[in-house]
Amino acid sequence: MDAQTESPTDVVFTGARLITLSGGDREPRRGSRLLELGIVDRGWMLVRDGRISELGEGDAPSFPATTQIVHADGRVVMPALVDCHTHACFAGDRSDEFEARLAGADYLEILAAGGGIMSTVRSIREAPEELLVESLLGRLERMARLGTGTVEVKSGYGLDPESELKMLRAITTAARRTPQIVVPTFLGAHALDADAKDPAAAVERIIDEALPEAAASFPGIACDAYCEEGAWTLADCRRLFERASELGCPIRVHTDQFNSLGMTRLAVEMGARSVDHLEASTPEDLQAVAASRTIGVLLPVSGFTLDERYANGRELVDLGAAIALASNFNPGSAPSPSVPFAMALACRKCGLRPAEAISAATWNAACVLGLQDEIGSLEPGKRADVIMLDTSDERDLGLEVAGPGPDRVMIAGHWSAGSARG
Repeated sequence: MDAQTESPTDVVFTGARLITLSGGDREPRRGSRLLELGIVDRGWMLVRDGRISELGEGDAPSFPATTQIVHADGRVVMPALVDCHTHACFAGDRSDEFEARLAGADYLEILAAGGGIMSTVRSIREAPEELLVESLLGRLERMARLGTGTVEVKSGYGLDPESELKMLRAITTAARRTPQIVVPTFLGAHALDADAKDPAAAVERIIDEALPEAAASFPGIACDAYCEEGAWTLADCRRLFERASELGCPIRVHTDQFNSLGMTRLAVEMGARSVDHLEASTPEDLQAVAASRTIGVLLPVSGFTLDERYANGRELVDLGAAIALASNFNPGSAPSPSVPFAMALACRKCGLRPAEAISAATWNAACVLGLQDEIGSLEPGKRADVIMLDTSDERDLGLEVAGPGPDRVMIAGHWSAGSARG
């Protein structure tokens, strides 16, 4: 699948409102620093060989006639969005679950009855690997049109070593066939395998077989888990993460989505890279995140879809926590590939200001993935993952709901398919 179109070697944006997010150290932004967008009015930026070469304020210098000139006319030019939490590799259909929720069933009831995640697990186990690759590529292209240049994609719909490894192979194959950066994450601990004859043994296979195989096949891969009533217990998550640390895998965890079970504070103690969800977090949980290097990832599309419960982003920011923002794109609880929609929800439901949402969905999201030296800001030497909005005011990213996406999308110096030209 060709998700890009040809671009000249050199492209220069002129007359732009550049949102650079540059300056300072390489750490995630906290507190008032989330408001610092590094704005350059009447800015220009040169892209050469897929990288940002130069940028500045005022009139652009002269360039060769072969250079493509993009007249921004005051519009916002900023880093492409970074979606640091998705489940975009899936198969099957969850429309029945959607209708059941409309009739009053809740997420944990559906999961306990063998639906929800388990419905997708059965579809994944039956699907050919190439089908997973092709379907993921189609979703990645949709995400690119909405301005996303980097996508984290979790496994987690396999729940046995063979199927989890199949998913990770499909994700990495898709990564080689798209200009976007695609980051795989091992999520073998996504749910308890309702189809397993011995559920306790299935948990042991994830810890003792699937995780070591994933770590060996995909060095440096992050290890994630879903800690919740009816899913992985606090004790089993601890054992999983102790093994992950031994194998050199960064730790991430889904925590406090419906219940605060102590996982957030344990994750902080274990040096987790991120704690994701946080809708049911206690004040003590949030204070622990704020006092740590762990990043709190807000996933407001789940609250919109399920139960109107949202993480308290305002309190996290005011406490001094580092926060990021992601779509949580999945077939059940967050069926949206749109980071802009997540940003709009975060402003309305999590208490973020537009500038905070922008920092959370670019620079800080890149920090979650350990990619802040490559993406997340407009700085010389970085990948030219760039979007140009059809507005001169970046706050419109928080204001607009269900918009069509940016006017132009550039990924690694190439215009994304469907991006405006001329």
